[in-house]
Amino acid sequence: MSTFTLVNPATGEAFREMPRATVDETDAAIARAVRAQVSWAALPPLARADALRAFARTVREHAEELAQLEVRNSGHPIGSARWEASHVAQVLDYYAGAPERLSGRQIPVAGGIDVTFHEPYGVVGVIVPWNFPMTIASWGFAPALAAGNAVVLKPAELTPLTAVRLGELALLAGLPEGLFQVVTGSGSVVGQRFVSHPDVRKVVFTGSTDVGVEVAAGCARGLKPVTLELGGKSANIVFADGDLEKAAATAPGAVFDNAGQDCCARSRILVQRSVYDRFLELLEPAVAAWRVGDPALETTEMGPLISSAHRSSVEGFLDGVDIAFRGSAPTGDGFWLAPAVVLASPADRIAREEVFGPVVAVLPFDDEADAIRLANDTIYGLAGSLWTENLGRAVRVARAVESGVLSVNSHASVRYWTPFGGMKASGLGRELGPDAAEHFTETKNVFFATDA
Repeated sequence: MSTFTLVNPATGEAFREMPRATVDETDAAIARAVRAQVSWAALPPLARADALRAFARTVREHAEELAQLEVRNSGHPIGSARWEASHVAQVLDYYAGAPERLSGRQIPVAGGIDVTFHEPYGVVGVIVPWNFPMTIASWGFAPALAAGNAVVLKPAELTPLTAVRLGELALLAGLPEGLFQVVTGSGSVVGQRFVSHPDVRKVVFTGSTDVGVEVAAGCARGLKPVTLELGGKSANIVFADGDLEKAAATAPGAVFDNAGQDCCARSRILVQRSVYDRFLELLEPAVAAWRVGDPALETTEMGPLISSAHRSSVEGFLDGVDIAFRGSAPTGDGFWLAPAVVLASPADRIAREEVFGPVVAVLPFDDEADAIRLANDTIYGLAGSLWTENLGRAVRVARAVESGVLSVNSHASVRYWTPFGGMKASGLGRELGPDAAEHFTETKNVFFATDA
């Protein structure tokens, strides 16, 4: 059996071997999912809801175990990892209400009665990245299961442990065998098989835009629906009339959380020119205070990057740039990198490409029109923030910025009860929110003739 090695990013230590599935093993998992889905979809809605609530309770009972796995496998600070485990349980609880809400419509027609039904696709393939392994997985599998589908999940090779454990917890909670499976392995084998296998009727992919394009092209060849959550280069727009102190104090968390390995990271700070210098004065101590270190410590706010190769990639963005100031980070073993604040112009690579690390570019703007132009001057359109006390400006700019998720006087991107997704090269479709379960169904229309 072929395997791959897991490495603790905080120490550089190899600590576990994981199986790398073959095409045949992936096909076998899909076949089991096909069989399990038939009986799952036939259950009364309340029975599916009860099963998902049991899954949520089981996740809560094992939340600390999941958090510790994430610390070791992903380098997430323990406080963040505990929130992530709790989030998975909350997502399951939220979508446990979906089976009883998936109601169709009765449409007035002549000569009969017309009704619609939400029919599950069947088997859904969910492909998740290494940056938030269990939370992003739950955004796919929870609503898919609620809608009556079976799920086969492929975690990233770098961070499979919490996904594997969630698969075990699903069985412990009483979900039918084969209904929710986790297959570890490479994207070129397992992920590609999800795309090409005729019994996988929908694919959910979160990852880079380049790979997302390949996934979409493969799904198009099979006329297979796909949801894509891809890259980002989100803007944090600070107007002169905004709360500068709060904007500066919260900016490090908006980009350095998870070591900047977040597609929603506000990696461009656009500051109105009249307060540009003052904002940088406020930002510097906030960055200096950002606590980078051992992810097992309760006080840590940022851990290491995921791998040596990824750290090298991020460091490449810092060659030849104007670094205004940096935070601190441990030295020695582990994939550490000190947060950096870079003074940039719109044409600079660091202001245009997704760094996916603890690096933020700061750019000045002149007026509202200039801020909108700069914010939209990117191929991406995932998230962003806007700081102003002017309600009219907040509405105008929020409507004009080409981004799927925006926060005014806040950096919040993800709430499981609201839609999440991007525009332009940041993806297709939406996850989360009250309509997510419907996205895992096809609408069937049935006409009943009543004419004698």
